[in-house]
Amino acid sequence: MASPPDSTPSVLVLGIGNLLWADEGFGVRAVEHMHRHWAFPDNVRLIDGGTQGVYLVQNIREADILVVFDAVDYGLEPGTMKRVEGEEVPRFLGAKKVSLHQTGFQEVLMMAEMLGDPPAHQLLIGVQPVELEDYGGSLRPQVKDKIEPAIAMALDYLAGFGIVGERRTVPLGDAESIGSLEMVLERYEGE
Repeated sequence: MASPPDSTPSVLVLGIGNLLWADEGFGVRAVEHMHRHWAFPDNVRLIDGGTQGVYLVQNIREADILVVFDAVDYGLEPGTMKRVEGEEVPRFLGAKKVSLHQTGFQEVLMMAEMLGDPPAHQLLIGVQPVELEDYGGSLRPQVKDKIEPAIAMALDYLAGFGIVGERRTVPLGDAESIGSLEMVLERYEGE
């Protein structure tokens, strides 16, 4: 399913996590922000993967390059951002579980590999959560502040493959969000 090596690579930028559990929503918030503020060529797809787990396997199989944003328990200082690359991505996601979706996502990557279509290039950009036990809460400031640096890290990684995003002069409005309108960050925090 992945593109032949001499063609334009298929790129998937994926945010995973549960918006309802405070910092657990970091991955989804990062990909939403990226979508609102950056435009990409047609070979790049940005997806709010939420907690879809195995339902993401076909998207993963179609990608040559996979970038994942997520809240990850690295065992580091809360709010610390860290990248994991290549073969370490699926192994690392299974090492310390923050929530149920991570086991599911590790399985999705393994399923893509078993089916013979794993992404050739994988990058995980994770942030050590500050708070996960706040149902209905939003990102803590230390985690929210990592959204722009995480996006910059992803843009730099993609540029290494010749894939360049263009900053939108006017960010997309709420109605153009890749997530549900009710869960847009400003509305979620305001209501």
